[in-house]
Amino acid sequence: MKQIVIDFLSEFLGTFILAYVIFTTGNFLAIGGIFGLLVLLTQKYSIASFNPAVSIAMFYNKKFNEQTLLAVIVAEILGALLTIPLINMK
Repeated sequence: MKQIVIDFLSEFLGTFILAYVIFTTGNFLAIGGIFGLLVLLTQKYSIASFNPAVSIAMFYNKKFNEQTLLAVIVAEILGALLTIPLINMK
């Protein structure tokens, strides 16, 4: 698989899971724990930022190119937004 697809999928799923934990628990230990676990699981394959602000900062530090930045930001926004319908089903 191309690296940009791997970045997109890992950022999408990571942001989705992180946003779900944030919205459902609100517990700082659970949020920190899941964030640490997600970074450990994805850092080898992707950029593992799960935050558009961090992704932009990494881009300005020349960690990746514009195409990857666009894909990652779209994935992070979609991942966070698609958490909302899941939470509203409760």
